[in-house]
Amino acid sequence: MKHYAETVAFLGQWGRFQQVVFFLLCASIVANGFGAFTLVFLTDTPRHHCRVPDVNLTEDWRNFTIPFEVVDGKQELSRCSRYRLDVIRNLSAQGYVPSRDVSLTDLEQEGCVDGWVYSTDIYQSTVVSEFDLVCGDEWKQPFTSTVYFVGSLMGSFLSGKLSDRFGRKPVLFVTMALQAVCTFLQSYSNSWLLFTILLFISGLGQVSNYVAGLVLGAEILTGHVRVLYSSLGTCFGFAVGYMMLPVFAYFIRDWRNLLLALAVVGAVYLPFWWLIPESPRWLLSHGRVEEAEAIVRKAAKWNKCQAPMEIFSKTPLKEKYGVFDLLRTSNIRITTLILSFVAFTITTGYFALCYNTPQLHANPYLSCFISAVTELPAYISCWLALRFWPRRLSLIAALLVGAVSLYSIQLVPNDLPHLSLSLEMLGKYGATGTISRLGSCPFVFLGIYFKFLPYIILGTVSLLAALSTFFMPESFQKPLPETIEQMQNSKRYYFGTKRGVYKFELYNGIPSTKKQLVGYVIQIDFILNS
Repeated sequence: MKHYAETVAFLGQWGRFQQVVFFLLCASIVANGFGAFTLVFLTDTPRHHCRVPDVNLTEDWRNFTIPFEVVDGKQELSRCSRYRLDVIRNLSAQGYVPSRDVSLTDLEQEGCVDGWVYSTDIYQSTVVSEFDLVCGDEWKQPFTSTVYFVGSLMGSFLSGKLSDRFGRKPVLFVTMALQAVCTFLQSYSNSWLLFTILLFISGLGQVSNYVAGLVLGAEILTGHVRVLYSSLGTCFGFAVGYMMLPVFAYFIRDWRNLLLALAVVGAVYLPFWWLIPESPRWLLSHGRVEEAEAIVRKAAKWNKCQAPMEIFSKTPLKEKYGVFDLLRTSNIRITTLILSFVAFTITTGYFALCYNTPQLHANPYLSCFISAVTELPAYISCWLALRFWPRRLSLIAALLVGAVSLYSIQLVPNDLPHLSLSLEMLGKYGATGTISRLGSCPFVFLGIYFKFLPYIILGTVSLLAALSTFFMPESFQKPLPETIEQMQNSKRYYFGTKRGVYKFELYNGIPSTKKQLVGYVIQIDFILNS
């Protein structure tokens, strides 16, 4: 059977059918951009201090019930302690005046036994203020984000297996429904534990429908439209949703209502089921030729073109491969391991920066919106780089930009928050250009206790990833294998030198000259003479 793109070439690349698939799938990803960073606002920690019950105190003592502490060079009310209430009530009854008759530094302190008072200047309520995730329970706040990313990580693995087994379309819409339902139920959570469990399931569904939608579009579309969809269309859909988030959060400052809005946004896309088809490529891979032909013939009607009598010939199914086949041979194994390390580095840095951005400016809504807008030029740069620049050079440049920016943040004085925000956006710009969805956020805990340690670690890992990219095969303007079988059956050619032998991996075509040989190289292994 001919290559799929050649077989369906009679449809054209940008007819009505492709336009509907392109824009509806891009629109379905808007909800992912909206939901991926909702925790930025849901789990933000408002300013807070210990609650003081209504007891008989003089005005002077009531104003000095909470001790002051220095945070980042500024004096603030203590968040986790107060002066012992029975002591100051006794001093107040005896007529003593604080700081004049009594030294406050000598007074005994106690924890917030009566709870906390949270500022409503920015948020009406958050998950943190609802369930008191502060002081002794402060670890629960970053742990909440980590649970979400663990769900996303599991979804990344499960979505591939499920979509290979049951199809791209069912996985896309079932996980969209799962995410919408879990988000709706989250808004009625009456405990942090229930909220976290539902968040895990929501994270699993969120990344699953993103991956399924990305693969579905990449398999239906062909030619330059396929590249446009994969590198720019889905990314812009995600960025639009990301930009919508701070706007919604600005006008909906209660965490429960914000989740309800997110659930509605997710549910809006479910009727797309009747407009988006299954992947003909997937159907063909499972021997369901008649169904694949029916979809292509429907596309031909939409595009007002004539389909041939027989579109796909029935051929025996090829051997199926699994994820472990990516590790069986040395050439594939090295590429897989390096790509996995680079993807982990990029996604960890990306999500860590996205979740930390609101902390760099007094207005978290503005910071989040700036972070979202930064993605647009990054995606455009990525698309242009894919068209005109060597792949390794593009990736190394992006990683180095991110690393230098992350190292520089710790050098910025506290009184220059705008510069810190600019450097963080530059670092995010580098990470966004190569973003993948297989990341988690393990460094959020470190920021609680060591402010700049996450930046140092992420910057170092980015440098290591840039270095490892030098060992990746260059694929720019070179023929690429489309299956594992093609990679494993690649022919080997040798070119001798005085120091040893260069072994070349070629995926198709036999070069007739030394110049062509160098031009077609995909991977080089240097073997020293013994």
